[in-house]
Amino acid sequence: MRKKNSLKYGVVMSVLIGATPVLAQTAPQEDEGVSIIVTGSRIRQNPLNQDKPVVTVDQEAIGRTGLSSVADVLQRIPSAAGGLNTKVNNAGNIGGPPDGTGVSSGSAEVDLRYLGAKRTLILVDGMRYVNGSAAGGIPASVDLNTIPANMIERVEVLQSGASPLYGTDAIAGVVNIITKQSQKGLDFSAQFGTYRQGDGDTWDINASYGIQTDRTSLVFGANYVKQSGVSTADRSISQWPTPGATSCAAGGCSSATPNGRYDVLGQSLTLSAPVIGRNPTLADYRNYSSSTDSFNFAPYNYLLTPSERYGAFVNFKGELNDSVNLRTRFVYQHRNSTTQAAFLPLFIGPDAGNGNLLDTISVDVTNPYNPFGVTLSSGANGTPANYSTIRRRFVEGGQRTFSQDVDTLTMAATLDGSFDVGDHKWYWDVNGVYGINDAHQVFTGNLNAARLAQALGPVGNCTGPCVPFNIFGGAGSITQAMLDYVTFDEKDKSEQRLWDFTANLSGELFNLPAGPVGVAIGYEHRDQKASYSPDPIIVAGLGADVPTSPARGGFNVDEVYGEIRIPILADTPFFQKLDLNGAVRHSNYSSFGSNTTMTVSGLWKPTRDLLLRGGYAESLRAPSIGELYAGLSRTDATIDDPCTSAPGGSFTTNATVRANCIANGVPASGSYAEPTGGQLGVFSQGSTALKPETAKTWTAGGVYSPAWARNSGFASTLSLEINYYNIRLKNAIDSVPASLTLRRCAFDADPVSCAAITRTANGNVAGISGRLLNLNAIRTDGLDGSFIYRSPAISDGTIGLTVNAAYLIKYDVLPPSDLNAPPQKFAGTERGSTDQAYPRFKLNATLDWSTDGYGASFTGRYISKVDERDGVHSMGSTFYGDIQLYFSPSWMDHRARLTLGVNNLFDKDPPACFTCDSANFDPTTYDIPGQFGYLRLSYKM
Repeated sequence: MRKKNSLKYGVVMSVLIGATPVLAQTAPQEDEGVSIIVTGSRIRQNPLNQDKPVVTVDQEAIGRTGLSSVADVLQRIPSAAGGLNTKVNNAGNIGGPPDGTGVSSGSAEVDLRYLGAKRTLILVDGMRYVNGSAAGGIPASVDLNTIPANMIERVEVLQSGASPLYGTDAIAGVVNIITKQSQKGLDFSAQFGTYRQGDGDTWDINASYGIQTDRTSLVFGANYVKQSGVSTADRSISQWPTPGATSCAAGGCSSATPNGRYDVLGQSLTLSAPVIGRNPTLADYRNYSSSTDSFNFAPYNYLLTPSERYGAFVNFKGELNDSVNLRTRFVYQHRNSTTQAAFLPLFIGPDAGNGNLLDTISVDVTNPYNPFGVTLSSGANGTPANYSTIRRRFVEGGQRTFSQDVDTLTMAATLDGSFDVGDHKWYWDVNGVYGINDAHQVFTGNLNAARLAQALGPVGNCTGPCVPFNIFGGAGSITQAMLDYVTFDEKDKSEQRLWDFTANLSGELFNLPAGPVGVAIGYEHRDQKASYSPDPIIVAGLGADVPTSPARGGFNVDEVYGEIRIPILADTPFFQKLDLNGAVRHSNYSSFGSNTTMTVSGLWKPTRDLLLRGGYAESLRAPSIGELYAGLSRTDATIDDPCTSAPGGSFTTNATVRANCIANGVPASGSYAEPTGGQLGVFSQGSTALKPETAKTWTAGGVYSPAWARNSGFASTLSLEINYYNIRLKNAIDSVPASLTLRRCAFDADPVSCAAITRTANGNVAGISGRLLNLNAIRTDGLDGSFIYRSPAISDGTIGLTVNAAYLIKYDVLPPSDLNAPPQKFAGTERGSTDQAYPRFKLNATLDWSTDGYGASFTGRYISKVDERDGVHSMGSTFYGDIQLYFSPSWMDHRARLTLGVNNLFDKDPPACFTCDSANFDPTTYDIPGQFGYLRLSYKM
């Protein structure tokens, strides 16, 4: 591990006091008479009377984290489950996810309630936003890195199902990003941050300028973020495939070694040393040993992926007359990002399991580097196979790098206004949105199987530019001429487009004794199209890395909705306010047909200080374009095959398993002895037969905000909020877990499961089918809580304490009854492949002291213990501490501010994970190892 401590980090670390933000706050504290649109309703209302659980993250809170992505900020909310972010390096190099939603390397998402980012709806100013991609399929979620952080006024997070109001995808909740509509003058900020180890340097520079007149408002700005990578080689937790290991004897290393593993002619051989400058002979080889000859691929990945983002935005509002406004929004964002993997593991031969030409290559006896004196036949040419695999780590080709180049452009226009009907005011708006996400990816380090077959075949056929290939000489024996002939840069691309039109009308119908009856109605038409185009060589099945297939498709939908709010009682004993709210939405999709959802909620304020609320909502998620039309693609998943004779398998210890595995194609001799803990190929594919997912959500909660605390001078703000949620999702779109398929075949001889497994003649798993289905039901419930205290003025400042917590009571996945499988209970566990922890309890607490001229605070983040699903390992509870200090001089009228902060002050390492796909920890839940310090200078004019 590198030990350098850069001077720039030392300057930041020299001040170890400061603050991190309140990440989740209650709705804005407006005056009692003010009515606005708050996420969760289309009817204008006082936000103090919100009947649904909404938390708010404002611009100040985002700035106080020291984080350069709004997604990273939102992932810290206790009710968020993490999600894809720039700590995830595997997003590009283990293939497409088995849920068919594509790969978004370099992107960042938010996942509420552990239900997946595709079940959280992202809105910008109440309107839809184009989904993101990174030329790795057709994802079903928005890349939050395409939204400039300095454009954001606040983020409202609705933690409840909301399809009746907003349509598909709002099963777990809604994240509504509210952009700056007005600003006076310049707002500039420049931040530099780095890890104590001297890596992960991050620059975050942004500026915006606002111009206001009596009838117009213009805000425009630009942003630039550059994040350097952190290598797995530079942290002790990630230097070996197995946590705590110091050699490959602990397992997890690769059998594809730089000097090769040659399972030929009934032997398993490797080179004693590389053979350079001459052709290898049989005397150069010895028996292969997995404990001493395996390859440690772990140090060649990223813990933090490099990325660069820049872009601009323009927000305009103009009053066309006293009752009609025109609003426009333009956003452009560009991203360059990189993920990385170790040198290509080249597998050829009948047991290679590539599923393409590489499995049928024969190495001809005339190849000048073939030391065995015979043609190594794969069996595809009509002669019996006499070798199983040749495995060679392709170090001469350099590391595999996946470089993404992504452009996202969105434009929105709104006409809105108001009119009076008698004593009641009505509001209307008409909106149009266009968005395009255009992504290109270049993968260096791949190999053309057709050219390799020619270069390994009869030397007489290797003519023209062909150069005979030396796969037998070990590291350094492959010349540049050989590389030039067989390698290529894989170029993939993807595109997503969104057209959305909405019209809304809201107002008051008539008065009841308790107040006016409010209504809202609206219409939406949306078109979504997407395509994914892999490199032609990949489409032809000639790549040596993870295979994938092209996809293209789209759908359109027409929707109408209606909402009503009825005040039942007001200003009476025990009923300071009693309201009933309901909404219904009817949708007609070109992809599957019609659907209707409804919701009902109620609010009761027995006193002015106490608010009680509850609700029921039906939600819908239509199959995404990727889920409908994705072609066949592979994921290399870390799972165990019960049929192996190696330690950890059941072939030698369980007679039933042995008989079932033999029937599935495993040799009766027990010669199939692949180590457990390896990667097996899982092939997924979309399906146009998919139906929508549906969910039912129950919520109940209350807010206590006592007036006595304010009136007595004890607090300027004091509130306690607790919310309960219960979600029942059915028809969840997924594939049967490959581990379950393997176990059902091995232990139960289930014919469907056994048919989904393809094995080679020697018993190796060549692939496991995981076609997408409307498969599972999900049952989850839990509690959210928050406590907010802000003192009255004390010595020109105030003291604040904010606590936000989430407790996961249950998260169960129920397979269909015909799978004859028990429910999977995830609460308190780590899922592993793909990475996701489900801690029972998470808490963020911030204590701060703030004045106009200076401030300091400390935030603690707690994640409870989780158990890995291997039944052996556990990941202990984790506590992170973040600090920040700011100074804003009075002689500059507090326009300038200098901020210093340290995240992970106590240098807490993430808990080691033995079953995770990533670098021995779960990057969706925990920080990468190391203290991160930052320095920011901001100025407002």
